[in-house]
Amino acid sequence: MSTDEIENVEAFRQRARAWIHENLRPVGPVALSLRRERSDEQELVAVARDREVQRMLFDAGLAGICIPPEYGGQGLTPDHQQALNDELAGYEFAMRLQVPTFTPCLAVLLEFGTEDQRRRHIPAILKGEEIWMQLLSEPSGGSDVAGALTSAVRDGDEWILNGSKVWTTGAWWSDWGLCLARTNWDVPKHRGLTVFLLPIHEPGVEVRRIEMLNGNKEFCQEFLSDVRVPDTDRVGDIDEGWTVGTGWMFHERMLYNSPLVTVPTGTTRGSASSSSALDVARDAGRLADPTVRDLIGEARMLDVVGEELQRRIGDGIATQTMSGETSAIGRVFVGVVAARRMTIQFEIAGAAGAAWSDDDGELTHCGTDFLMRQTSCIGGGTIEMARNVISERVLGMPRERTLDRDVAFRDVPRASSR
Repeated sequence: MSTDEIENVEAFRQRARAWIHENLRPVGPVALSLRRERSDEQELVAVARDREVQRMLFDAGLAGICIPPEYGGQGLTPDHQQALNDELAGYEFAMRLQVPTFTPCLAVLLEFGTEDQRRRHIPAILKGEEIWMQLLSEPSGGSDVAGALTSAVRDGDEWILNGSKVWTTGAWWSDWGLCLARTNWDVPKHRGLTVFLLPIHEPGVEVRRIEMLNGNKEFCQEFLSDVRVPDTDRVGDIDEGWTVGTGWMFHERMLYNSPLVTVPTGTTRGSASSSSALDVARDAGRLADPTVRDLIGEARMLDVVGEELQRRIGDGIATQTMSGETSAIGRVFVGVVAARRMTIQFEIAGAAGAAWSDDDGELTHCGTDFLMRQTSCIGGGTIEMARNVISERVLGMPRERTLDRDVAFRDVPRASSR
């Protein structure tokens, strides 16, 4: 499709608005939170509804806005995606299909997958038929994903995977995953990795859910025991998985700033926003307190700065006036600010942050949100790793000194052995 044939953004906005008002349910303010708010049964119903909404968007020509038409997308621009995000404000959307399904997983398929892999999976994702997750972090490695111990051994036209991954979002109701595995132990750690596509319900894959401090069981740990994967499900060249992984982590840092993601404008990341701070102050009866009003103002300022920063970074990367590594700045800001927002609410709640009852309204979340606040600085790659990216690849400062850079991975000392 030539540029002249692309639907005008305003015409697209009008079309999207009319369809959304006619077909989707209005909802209140939406927060992408880690609170435990549903039973397992309710969560599965919500997942099914997300798949249904995604299919409705696909049938209406409103799914995969920036994805090429040959893979089922619309072949439009980030401006069209922003128009859709604006019009979706106040309406339901396929929340669970955005991250990590659309980014980083679909983004990695689009950038590094084979033509067969793209045509097999991307249309299915756009229709809500496949939900993906990332099998990246390991119990022994944290954010040092290049130190993966999960192994993949070639056996004819197949690979046999063994090991364990952890902190995978929603694995218990997902369908597929991207898996980073070690295929060569005789080279430095960054040179012996390969990426595979892995069906979650494959024999040999055991999924265990992790209960966090606030009762949420969204995250899981997977145990891979002699899981067979065909070589046709390998992404990229053998032992060149770090090249894929670098792009993978770029897309992960983009998160909700990615033009591949559909999230209504105004949706908050984490469990708190300036409007939440206002609600907490109202339920605490402290709206007239000058100190509390200052805190509400700070929360609002963080919202405004965050939205503008993400918009500027997204525009800069899209127009190539900023490098892709600049996304790490947004990653650090989102993590630090989310933690600060939760602290603000805790400070406003006062004593109710330590002891509350079920009829305390917004106050009931402040205590556990405060205890969980550091998850925003850890999930999706720690902000310490993002700070390294900023210093080394954005500012051009010297690389961090490491002792294992030129050492065969099998000779690198570690607490656990394979």
